[in-house]
Amino acid sequence: MIISAQQLSKRFNKEWVFRNFTQEFSTGETIAITGANGSGKSTLMQVLWGQTLQTSGTIQWTSEGKYIDPSELFSFISIAAPYQDLIGEFTLAEHLRFHFSYKKPVGGYSTDELIRLMYLEGAADKKVTDFSSGMRQRLRLGLALYSEAAVTFLDEPTTNLDTTGSAWYRKVLSETKNRLIFIATNTEEDYPAGSRIISLNDFKSI
Repeated sequence: MIISAQQLSKRFNKEWVFRNFTQEFSTGETIAITGANGSGKSTLMQVLWGQTLQTSGTIQWTSEGKYIDPSELFSFISIAAPYQDLIGEFTLAEHLRFHFSYKKPVGGYSTDELIRLMYLEGAADKKVTDFSSGMRQRLRLGLALYSEAAVTFLDEPTTNLDTTGSAWYRKVLSETKNRLIFIATNTEEDYPAGSRIISLNDFKSI
């Protein structure tokens, strides 16, 4: 998978969030997107995965030399973000079965195995609306990292996680191979050594 961004810019009203962002990304890379709070890290991620339209510039996704139409991007990506909605009326087991009915689980894991891997044993029949904020974030991350996907976007991944949850996240991330991973964060522990670091502060010029 290759994602090519050329002169990508985004403006809200009269304010430019970022300008002239030109980068190329490929499978096997982990990209850490950094910058001050409010600098546009989440916005850039949303533009890259196709949720938000850029003001100018282009993005091209290609797989094995073939152009991917923007309407098909959903089948290639997985996403975890603190603002991402979960289905509160579902139990954990129901949520996993629903999600993995349209996304293949890595390694063909069963629902019970996924619950164990997420360290959420004992919560299989608990409604997601009754989860703590940390449990909900662990579920979001589990859905993204245990889904087969060519590209994974993680926005502020350790938000609401305690020390144990953060250690779990780093372990699962280290075991995630053969994909392109974007991580928006200002916390160095959120991305592995050797990640390519891109600061949005470098794309603020007029």
